Amino acid sequence: MSKASKYIYFVFCYVFFIFVNIYTSSIVVENITNGLKIDNPVFSLNYVKNTGAAFSILKDAGEFLIILAVIALVLLILYVIKHIKKISLKECFFIALLSGGIAGNLHERIVFGYVRDYFQLNFVNFPVFNISDIFINIGVIALIILIIIKRTK
Repeated sequence: MSKASKYIYFVFCYVFFIFVNIYTSSIVVENITNGLKIDNPVFSLNYVKNTGAAFSILKDAGEFLIILAVIALVLLILYVIKHIKKISLKECFFIALLSGGIAGNLHERIVFGYVRDYFQLNFVNFPVFNISDIFINIGVIALIILIIIKRTK
């Protein structure tokens, strides 16, 4: 696949994930604030305004987290630009997913001053999270697996 095609694929995935992220969060939060209740043994919807990062670390450190997110996005995009010939479509996909998650949380920090979290797992003691967090975690785990597979070949 050509460099241009990979760039287009990456940008398309990235924009798609940002759109899904922002749209989904808006719909879920709007429905929760309008009275939607979901509560079962697996998960519940619990709207939380998170001014920190995961596990409530860096609470009220919004400016620092914005800077950190911008740096992470720039580094990911520079990595894609520098290594576009070598990276696979799977890697492009998961870097775009990771970037879309980072961008989703960044967007909420800039627009609202906090991140809107709403998924709560009821079968384990775990922090409330959002779709951005899911994208970030899947992206990181998948990239680690792809790196391990690449190195073992």
